[in-house]
Amino acid sequence: MGRLFGTDGVRGVANADLTAELALGLSVAAAHVLAEAGTFEGHRPVAVVGRDPRASGEFLEAAVVAGLASAGVDVLRVGVLPTPAVAYLTGELGADLGVMLSASHNAMPDNGVKFFARGGHKLADELEDKIEAVYEEHRTGAPWDRPTGAGVGRVKSYDEGFEQYVAHLLGVLPNRLDGLKVVLDEAHGAAAGVSPEAFKRAGAEVVTIGADPDGLNINDGCGSTHLDLLKAAVVEHGADFGIAHDGDADRCLAVDHTGAEVDGDQILAVLALAMREHGQLREDTVVATVMSNLGFKLAMEREGLFLVQTAVGDRYVLEEMKENGYALGGEQSGHVIVLDHATTGDGTLTGLLLAARVAETGRTLADLAAVMERLPQVLVNVPDVDKSQVHTSAELTAAVADAERELGSTGRVLLRPSGTEPLVRVMVEAADIDQARSVAGRLADVVKSTLG
Repeated sequence: MGRLFGTDGVRGVANADLTAELALGLSVAAAHVLAEAGTFEGHRPVAVVGRDPRASGEFLEAAVVAGLASAGVDVLRVGVLPTPAVAYLTGELGADLGVMLSASHNAMPDNGVKFFARGGHKLADELEDKIEAVYEEHRTGAPWDRPTGAGVGRVKSYDEGFEQYVAHLLGVLPNRLDGLKVVLDEAHGAAAGVSPEAFKRAGAEVVTIGADPDGLNINDGCGSTHLDLLKAAVVEHGADFGIAHDGDADRCLAVDHTGAEVDGDQILAVLALAMREHGQLREDTVVATVMSNLGFKLAMEREGLFLVQTAVGDRYVLEEMKENGYALGGEQSGHVIVLDHATTGDGTLTGLLLAARVAETGRTLADLAAVMERLPQVLVNVPDVDKSQVHTSAELTAAVADAERELGSTGRVLLRPSGTEPLVRVMVEAADIDQARSVAGRLADVVKSTLG
């Protein structure tokens, strides 16, 4: 797997790359690293452990729980809940550590392990590096210092987490959703229970699709990476709009009443204006990544808002927000962080806030989202290449420079290695979609021939 930690925890094919032994070892290593950092000082440590519905999550959860308990950490098993719910409960319960087992939007055979620090924030890069180093040291034979007797961790189920998280979501809403009809696509994932419950309690009429997880169907032709079913359902049911989550529900994409997609940039734009109106958008600033559509940047400038851009990955958006006290940030893919109410992207919260804005204004989602015009943007994924050479290949650098000269000031090019998959992403924006496709296709060919 190379370096174990990517941009969003440790991921791989469950029981091949991500084995029970690896999950157990990482959990023990995390406990030891946090203990050495003083996180557990003066009290008995507690961890919150949750998962999405993947079948492999059952044995991986058992491994993680065993590893933590063997290292002297008491474990609260919250079961199948969204990633942001595990983050929230980690903070709300005063736990020292949170662990989420999920591969997010990836296909069912994959799974992942994601750690949260006290307060529900993602671990810093240096702590992940330390966990990986300690894991490798002990994997090769160095014995662990293990507690015995009463020092071992105790394990119990914590069923109150569902209700606590739903109550938290409803407490954030600025107004009710009465009169709205919403279709929710739960991706057969972790939000299949909490998301419909929250929308219904808020007053919306709810139609659900993709809400019957069986451990094998997560993200299978549904959810935020496959919007066709949601588009059709919104039109069929005459709904005001639709909301789509991914497998662990840290993402939210939307579909307006006509069946047109509303992406993360547009959602950010709508929420930014709503938060400014209510005096909640600190410094009149939104944080987004370099993948944001140029149309989003132009819209924010036109509305008198400031845009700060970071590297791709919601962890980097969050770091920028925390460092400078900003209230709103996110990614085009639908990770939206409202820092006053969540420590990570929260798809259900985002969907509820979007719905609240529709209800508050009486405007359609299509009308609200029209605050920005998406410039044509083409994204090509090039698999099975050496992604480590993206920024060092002279031939690739020259090809990008040629493309940028061709596009001029009306477009841009971005090449980046995926943080979670073995591929390179080629993104091209242009005023004309045919030009964007042509340039992206040529660059993808160069990536494949140069790095393949």
